[in-house]
Amino acid sequence: MAARSKARKRALDVLFEAEVRDVPVLDLLAERITIGDPPVSEYAADLVRGVAANRERIDFLIAGHAEGWTLDRMPAVDRNVLRVGVYELLWSDEVPDPVAISEAVALVHDLSTDASPAFVNGILARLATLKPTLAPSPPSPPEPPLPA
Repeated sequence: MAARSKARKRALDVLFEAEVRDVPVLDLLAERITIGDPPVSEYAADLVRGVAANRERIDFLIAGHAEGWTLDRMPAVDRNVLRVGVYELLWSDEVPDPVAISEAVALVHDLSTDASPAFVNGILARLATLKPTLAPSPPSPPEPPLPA
């Protein structure tokens, strides 16, 4: 598995765990970085921080394009994979849109329901198409790196 794919999976692990445990995601990220087993790459940490900083806008976009689904009804894995995918689509210039979409689809293919790949692909593909008109809010400044 490529380094960025592993980073996405690790970011998903942190986002999912924070949601399930109902703890602040940045606190959990700091804890996971400190423990270091498994390690949290800088890209994974950047994804978690980016999702956390832009979560309100990300969730608004997901909810607005998930026809017939509320965020609460979605499987937690799908919801968090979508958050990472939307973050990469709108705020990460270094990741091509098709890569962000295919990586998100691959994650849910391995980790979620049989219907999840088509669901995630549909939402992210729609957002990619609308990207020029979405004018995302400027990225929030990332949190400073946590001490090792």
